[in-house]
Amino acid sequence: MKTIKKLLAVMLICIQTLQFSMVPNVLAEETATTPGTEQTSDTAVEVTAPSAILMEMTTGTVLYEKDADTARPPASVTKVMTMLLIFDALAEGKIQLEDKVTTSEYASSMGGSQVFLETGEKQTVETLLKCISIASANDACVAMAEYISGNEEEFVRQMNLRAEGLGMKHTHFVNCNGLDAEGHETSARDIALMSRELLLKYPEIHNYCTIWMENITHTTSKGSSEFGLTNTNKLIRQYEYATGLKTGSTGKAKFCVSATAEKNGVSLIAVIMGAEDSKARFKDAVTLLNYGFGKCQMYTDEKMPSLDPISVTGGIQESISLEYEKKFTYLDTTGANLNAVTSRLQIPDKVNAPVKKGDTVGQRIYYLDEKEIGSVNLLAEETVKKAGFFDYLRKALYWIAL
Repeated sequence: MKTIKKLLAVMLICIQTLQFSMVPNVLAEETATTPGTEQTSDTAVEVTAPSAILMEMTTGTVLYEKDADTARPPASVTKVMTMLLIFDALAEGKIQLEDKVTTSEYASSMGGSQVFLETGEKQTVETLLKCISIASANDACVAMAEYISGNEEEFVRQMNLRAEGLGMKHTHFVNCNGLDAEGHETSARDIALMSRELLLKYPEIHNYCTIWMENITHTTSKGSSEFGLTNTNKLIRQYEYATGLKTGSTGKAKFCVSATAEKNGVSLIAVIMGAEDSKARFKDAVTLLNYGFGKCQMYTDEKMPSLDPISVTGGIQESISLEYEKKFTYLDTTGANLNAVTSRLQIPDKVNAPVKKGDTVGQRIYYLDEKEIGSVNLLAEETVKKAGFFDYLRKALYWIAL
């Protein structure tokens, strides 16, 4: 009689478990701080260059812009995309920093800013990366383009594909180094977009673009000689918050810069295009950076509360652990009291199997003065398959054995 009661109890549990409830897994609405949201430009800011933009790096918020979508020659600021593709190749394991790259006759023929690589000369990927980042070397760009893609044409095709993927709507690259060429152009906004991608995805770029001076060694059939690299970005020495990134100047482009800086947790990208001279280029960049630092404060939730597991209905296990998709950050430009930021969970009591690792199952919503300012998704930390007949049978046998 006791055994019959146990069997009836187990059968009841199985029937209840098989009655899956409809539980929404995704409760997200668009956050109030969408990356790329534009702020009203401050007419009090005076920038003499014809095109400029100021962007906060973490959120992509545009703080100031002036004719930011007109396509113009970018000169050596082009090399931001070249370096992005180099880091992509490193991340994908296609190349290594220690690899030796042989300079072709074509690469050694580049004019403009260069480090005078000779045909047949070998340098490591890291050395060439320094030559590009610090000294804006055109010959080093072509050598790396050929090493990664076989020829410059294919590398440039990849540059344009990468630009398209980043939403760079006013960009067309013709070469990898920024020498004046018909149809080689981009915009201030597009430069900010590719600069942001490089900085966010590969912060190690700072290890190169912040070097002020460094020597490399040329080793050829004529022997060995030292060659000094000096950073073309004078802000590295002249502006205390500077972190990079790339300068450029040609007859067509005039003077350009993608200037990056960080202060009190705020990271900014100031792009200047078409300035009349080098001094005006850097003055405009500093004007924008100072304006941004005066306007912005960043809130980062450094102590995001731990998350309890959530129940799973109809799965091979009864619960899953959760994790935050990312750390929450919020850019304020109003001078608000960020100590008043609060948050709360928005999450169902349970989810239905199957659940895949990385599925969104809820959110932590953040508020300031009762107004939603953003959110972070809560993700499943593991995969839970849907339970089958034999899974329920095993569970039933387990209960009988108790």
